[in-house]
Amino acid sequence: MDEKALVAALRARGETVAAAESLTAGLVCATLARVPGASAVLRGGLVVYATELKTALAGVDPELLAEHGAVHPEVAAQLAVGARVRCGATWGLGLTGVAGPAAQDGVAPGTVHVGLAGPGTHTVRTLALSGDRDLIRTASVRAAFALLGEHLA
Repeated sequence: MDEKALVAALRARGETVAAAESLTAGLVCATLARVPGASAVLRGGLVVYATELKTALAGVDPELLAEHGAVHPEVAAQLAVGARVRCGATWGLGLTGVAGPAAQDGVAPGTVHVGLAGPGTHTVRTLALSGDRDLIRTASVRAAFALLGEHLA
C-alpha cells in the first residue's frame, strides 16, 4: 500500500499512526506527511538513530540492546510499541536495520526489521534488502507501509 492509500485507509477508519525510526531517520513520517490530509492520521514520530535513544525516547529494554544490539526483531517490536504509546496512536511502526555500506555489530547491510503494534497486533517482518543506502531506506519505508496496509485491509 502506498502512502496515499495508507492515509486514506487510516482516515476512513478514524485511526492514527506513529513511527519510531532508526535507519530511516524520519523517512516514514516525512513520506506520510507529503500526502494532503496526513495531519488527520499522522500523530508523530521518534527518530532514534542513536542506540541509547531507543531506550530514552521509545522505551526499548536496555538489556535487550546490550544483549542483541540495535538491529534485532524484538527491538523493532519494542520500537513499534513505543511509538504507539508515546505518541498516542492507534498503530505504531518500528524500524531498525543496517542501510550500509558497512555491517553494524556483525549484521549485514540490508538487514531490516519492521515492527507493527496496534489493536490486537504485535508483529515483526524481517527483510534482506539489497542496494545502496537510499534504496534500502526507501524499501524499508515501503515494507512498513505494506505491513500496516495488510492489517487495514
